[in-house]
Amino acid sequence: MQTGTIARLTEKGFGFISREGQEKDLFFHSNELVGITFDALREGDKVTFEVADSPKGPNAIKVSKIA
Repeated sequence: MQTGTIARLTEKGFGFISREGQEKDLFFHSNELVGITFDALREGDKVTFEVADSPKGPNAIKVSKIA
């Protein structure tokens, strides 16, 4: 598991996670949230996740908020 911070959220049900030491933010879709709803997330929240490859590049899966 990796950790990061919610950098941006969209109204379309996806967002981006910033990771320390990485220039590019990581995309995630609300379908990949575990134990939290998309509406409960806020920019700046700390999260854990795994990275998976997709046709458009790496994205975050199994995203969970750190309490």
